[in-house]
Amino acid sequence: MKLDILVLAAHPDDAELACSGTILSHVAQGKKVGIVDLTLGELGTRGTVEIRRQEATASAQVLGIAVRENLALPDGFFQNDREHQLEVVKAIRQFQPDIVLANAIADRHPDHGRAAALVRDACFLSGLRRIETTSADGELQAPWRPGRVYHFIQDQYITPDLVVDISAHWEQKLASIKAFSSQFFNPSLTEPDTYISSPGFLESIKARAREMGHYIGVQYGEGFTKERHIGVKSFYDLIS
Repeated sequence: MKLDILVLAAHPDDAELACSGTILSHVAQGKKVGIVDLTLGELGTRGTVEIRRQEATASAQVLGIAVRENLALPDGFFQNDREHQLEVVKAIRQFQPDIVLANAIADRHPDHGRAAALVRDACFLSGLRRIETTSADGELQAPWRPGRVYHFIQDQYITPDLVVDISAHWEQKLASIKAFSSQFFNPSLTEPDTYISSPGFLESIKARAREMGHYIGVQYGEGFTKERHIGVKSFYDLIS
């Protein structure tokens, strides 16, 4: 299955928190979008791996994405090394995305910055024909290098290089986040409180989206950074 956009995120719910509005916007435009979570989130304080798996499936239905898979790399301990790069290369070659969305280049959670570097390097390596990988059914995979890699912005503020208008999709974005009910504010649960389970955390997500939207004159936005310069053929490609 070839995808237009592939989100490669360290943990289940990273994509929902940081770029689900962008996913929804492009699905509405008829684009094929998929998510590959790098880990099962097994180190999370709340919930279980099976609950997170169920929540990821429920969120994928809200988002209307074409596919969601999990590489089951070790949460908290994956590295930007050959072993883990090759696992990500296999996913990139499997889905042949034009655009990859990856974690923030630096963030509060150390997995996020490490995932950003891992995905960035894997996107380059995936285009090298002398690196051989095989699919799940044993077929040799063709080289593939995504045309663009963007990093979404997460907990820590990073000045965006571009902002996507998600105003029409805010409620669905919120629904996709709330699909992870074990992780966020839920007064019916008796599990330990965490940084992201406080009532104010989702308010901070909304405030960030309003801030990003303000930059481009819309109600809600999601920001991204790019390691290479962004080019256009016409000034009229810009909306603000």
